[in-house]
Amino acid sequence: MRPFDERIPALRLTKQMRGKKVFCMKRRSFLWSSAALVSMGVLGRGAGHADNIHSHSVPAASLMTECANRFLAALDANQRAKATFSFSADERLNWYYIPRDRKGMPLREMTPYQKHLASALLAAGLSQTGYIKAVTIMSLEDVLKVMENDSGEVRNPELYYFSVFGTPSDTGQWGYRVEGHHLSQNYTVVDGDVVDGPSFFGANPAQIQEGRRKGLRTLAGEDDLGFELIHALGESQQKVAIVAPVAYREILTGASRKAALRGQPSGLSASTMTVRQFDALMALIEEYARNVPDEMAERRIAQINKAGRNIYFAWSGGIGRSDPHYYRIQTPSFLIELDDTQDDANHIHSVWREMTGDFGQDLLTQHYETSHHSH
Repeated sequence: MRPFDERIPALRLTKQMRGKKVFCMKRRSFLWSSAALVSMGVLGRGAGHADNIHSHSVPAASLMTECANRFLAALDANQRAKATFSFSADERLNWYYIPRDRKGMPLREMTPYQKHLASALLAAGLSQTGYIKAVTIMSLEDVLKVMENDSGEVRNPELYYFSVFGTPSDTGQWGYRVEGHHLSQNYTVVDGDVVDGPSFFGANPAQIQEGRRKGLRTLAGEDDLGFELIHALGESQQKVAIVAPVAYREILTGASRKAALRGQPSGLSASTMTVRQFDALMALIEEYARNVPDEMAERRIAQINKAGRNIYFAWSGGIGRSDPHYYRIQTPSFLIELDDTQDDANHIHSVWREMTGDFGQDLLTQHYETSHHSH
């Protein structure tokens, strides 16, 4: 079996940083043989190769702990009171992606060096690609400020809030959130394991129409690879995949605390897809899976492996590039949704949800069960 990174041409080794390999997604998909995937696991890795990749890297939980503690240590007492909550606080589950009043410590109330440390905490939970998306999303607030002639009280690239729940450590339970308009990244650490979710990225405008940043598309991969998949399907398959002629105006799970959709999965089953179509589906899923660091991405990849062809792809709306549209990818363990319907289909919402594990619920359940048995 060839090593994982040799089997996926969409991943390019860009540089070495302190012994850790950093990967960057090409915009085009990783197209390899689905027949081979069936025998080796959808996104499988050669035995022992993971140890080689991560032998010199810092575990995700340890890096998050270090960044969180350095950030908190840089705050004064009043700032720390804003930024910290108990792990059991209801606020930990209170997430959203619209402009609204939030709890936590906002960037605009930080000194320059505090902002740098906050940025490091954000980066600890994202891949290089995911971090670029996140900071670009923040920067779009300046574009909206001009478009809407806003004073800066609503559209402000520093209205992003950092919240830490519990005491950061390599053991025990704690978490953190970075959130503002169109960005909500939620992390839970339980006994050194990390779960990320809900993980929301949005972009308004999806493509900047004028000015010196004209043409910028923050979430181009998520949108383009969705179109590539729907257009790869045959006419009869499209009739099954397109579950509504008019696009849903919003992602169906919204800001719910649990990623639950009523009834059985709808849309087209991956079991009916050809090799080329299944490759296109895998490319789309990986665009989301690789928003987080390698160690955390491997957890997502393990979920994809486990799902196999038990994956459903559903679409609503038109299939023209300028048409309002929505899609979702549903498996027993995770859910992906994207809509681009508002503002003349130039306003994207996208999310990765854990069906039962958002906010670390699966890890916490295992932790409590283990603790109960140990006693």
